[in-house]
Amino acid sequence: MQCRKCGAEIAEKALICYRCGTATTEAKYQPPPPPGQRSSSAMASRTIVLVIAIASAVLAALYLWSSMR
Repeated sequence: MQCRKCGAEIAEKALICYRCGTATTEAKYQPPPPPGQRSSSAMASRTIVLVIAIASAVLAALYLWSSMR
């Protein structure tokens, strides 16, 4: 079999090329993103939930305040 990157002749059962280190197959599993990085859609949905929660709290406070008068 030949390496797909450098073209070196490698064994059929090789996991990586001995010359350039390229993997012979695609990875089965992708690692999760680092904890500090979040997708923009996750941040947007979290922001929407926060805005709805704050609006609900304000409306509840206004209702209680008006019912006490």
